[in-house]
Amino acid sequence: MEKQKNAVGRRKAAVTRVFITRGDGKVTVNDKDYKTYFPLVYLQNQVELPLKTVEAAGKFDIVINATGGGVKGQAEAAKLGIARALLEVNPEFRPALKAAGLLHRDPRVVERKKPGRKKARRSYQFSKR
Repeated sequence: MEKQKNAVGRRKAAVTRVFITRGDGKVTVNDKDYKTYFPLVYLQNQVELPLKTVEAAGKFDIVINATGGGVKGQAEAAKLGIARALLEVNPEFRPALKAAGLLHRDPRVVERKKPGRKKARRSYQFSKR
């Protein structure tokens, strides 16, 4: 049996651990089929994108453990994790994945709340009198 490869993907507050092995194309997220876990089609497309980019759809079984954040953050974290795991399997996938922008970790996270403010930048309502 071939060795299982793994990678980590992150986005906002979401973290996914991706385990990839040769197989028949089954994608599982937290012990559910990814189409059940991500009911919206555009989130399913995010998860499928790295596999379609390297024309590997149906060649690998993928198990994803997702924690934190919301479904959109988890889907995008899964996209990065799958892309990184595919690099572990075959380094020749790198030019295609890089050209599609799938190896870039989106650094945007929620800004922290500041003291003396209502939110990160919003201040309390000013009262003249």
